[in-house]
Amino acid sequence: MDETQTVIPKHVGFILDGNRRWARKHSIPESDGHLAGYNSLKEVLDACFERGIDHVTIYAFSTENWKRDKGEVSGLMKLALYAISKDLKRLVEQKIRVRILGRREGIEGKLLAGFEKLEEKTRDLTGGTLSVCFNYGGQQEIVDATKQCIADGLTADEITEDAIAARLYCPDIPPIDLVVRTSGEQRLSNFMLWRTAYSEFLFMQKLWPEMTKEDVDDIIEEYSRRSRRFGG
Repeated sequence: MDETQTVIPKHVGFILDGNRRWARKHSIPESDGHLAGYNSLKEVLDACFERGIDHVTIYAFSTENWKRDKGEVSGLMKLALYAISKDLKRLVEQKIRVRILGRREGIEGKLLAGFEKLEEKTRDLTGGTLSVCFNYGGQQEIVDATKQCIADGLTADEITEDAIAARLYCPDIPPIDLVVRTSGEQRLSNFMLWRTAYSEFLFMQKLWPEMTKEDVDDIIEEYSRRSRRFGG
């Protein structure tokens, strides 16, 4: 790095984009593209936590993703189950806490039980936090938080920013410092809308399966160049 002082973001959000395009690029099934994306995710996550990033949030499956081909959706559910069974021990050894953000309705029972086991087994770990947005929509999260305000008996005047923030999914998860999206697309796609109000954004041309630990160093270097003013 040059003379720029290294600044480690506290919370990085990743929009994992490009698995299907990567598969088409290599003339292989889309399911193999998602598997390649999973393998890259492990490498990127390890690098993030090794470099001192406290919170990492990944956009794994959105509420809109249910509209995809049924075969692809089924494959993604199987991959999620595979990841849980394969990675639980490793996450515990690394002392990484896992949080699942999103609606639980509609998730198949075995996968839902896997998520709950993952959260329970890692609940007290303090080496870093991995938040997984699954069956998640940013607009829906704000709607659900607002409905909870009403259910809690708050008046209109009492429904403030703080009141909504306290009722988000896993409200103790902090705002995102840097959002990284791969594949050249430049949009949020309903990702963490509340927590990205003052985020920095980094759009990369790489497809997600092409990501490596070296990219994490580049991401930190780019973040260190940014000057965050939070509207001031």
